Amino acid sequence: MTDSERQTDRRLERIILQLLDRRGPAATICPSDAARAAYDGEDDGWRALMEPVRRAARRLVESGEVEITQGGRRVEPTKARGPIRIRRARRPGNGPAPSEAS
Repeated sequence: MTDSERQTDRRLERIILQLLDRRGPAATICPSDAARAAYDGEDDGWRALMEPVRRAARRLVESGEVEITQGGRRVEPTKARGPIRIRRARRPGNGPAPSEAS
C-alpha cells in the first residue's frame, strides 16, 4: 500500500466519523454519504470511492468506533451483502437502538 492510499484510507475514516458526529447519537449514514463528501468533483466519480469507504467502515468496526447495520440491525462486516448503513458503536449501558429493542 502506498502512502497516498494510506492517506486516503485515513481520510475516509475521518469523514465517516465526522458525518456521524454531525448527526444524532443513534443516526446512521450511508457509505455513499462519505464517498460524496470525500469526492471533489461534480460528476458521479464518487462511486469509485464506495468500496474504499466500505473498507474504511470495516476498519472502524475493528477499532470499536462504528457498527455496520442492515435493516436496522448490527451485522458482521464480513457477512454484510448489499446496502449497509454505518452508525456509532453502541457502548455498554447505552441500551439497544430502538429497532433492536424487544
